[in-house]
Amino acid sequence: MKQNERHQEILNLLNQQGFASTEALVDKFKVSPQTIRRDLNELADQNKIIRHHGGAALPNSSTSNTAYVARKVMLLDEKERIAAAVAARIPDGASLFIDIGTTTEAIARALLNHKDLRIVTNNLNVATILIENDSFRVIIAGGEIRNRDGGIMGEATRDFIGQFRMDYGIIGISGIDMNGTLLDFDYHEVRVAQSIIQHSREVFLATDHTKFGRNAMVNLGNIGQVDVLFTDLQPPEEIQRIMQQHQVECCLC
Repeated sequence: MKQNERHQEILNLLNQQGFASTEALVDKFKVSPQTIRRDLNELADQNKIIRHHGGAALPNSSTSNTAYVARKVMLLDEKERIAAAVAARIPDGASLFIDIGTTTEAIARALLNHKDLRIVTNNLNVATILIENDSFRVIIAGGEIRNRDGGIMGEATRDFIGQFRMDYGIIGISGIDMNGTLLDFDYHEVRVAQSIIQHSREVFLATDHTKFGRNAMVNLGNIGQVDVLFTDLQPPEEIQRIMQQHQVECCLC
């Protein structure tokens, strides 16, 4: 296969999946990893894709997120490290909110060895994971279920969250602007996350490095509202300065 044909096939695959790993592309095209890395670098130089550690994705849109099925397989190692670090900070017997997202689902799996947790979640996938532990009490927020990812949201969800005061609130995010603004794609999802922040004694933000500088159109709040940021790489200097001003701890995983 010629290089330009392979480039087009890579773009077609990303249009279908949202993300593709270097390993999967090597297997698909039966070429060396060096060839695939060169292909991805050339496509990135043309602004047709965005390179990530271990693969590539389509350029970000401020109006729509990467498909859930693609996000589930992106940066798995990084998400697992972040999840393990978050779980290590949650003591047995604690109460917590867990929000929507593939990283928060990884955190739910990392919590399964804990005892006597009390969890309120608006994520059906998180609830399904957590009920494997008989000592947990899992409460699902009411509201409208988003079919594509099992997220629950809406005014009823936000009102339900407001009935609780939990030890920890665990949230994810779609993007962090360089001025510290937390960004997401769905207004209704943001309203629920804001309620989690307001009703948690300590807020944990769990996100991988690809969210730094990523664009999305809905303002959730500011990173200064977070107590601890769990991430896999050092944030950009602009974000670090804002975190220092607000005494936000950074836990590198």
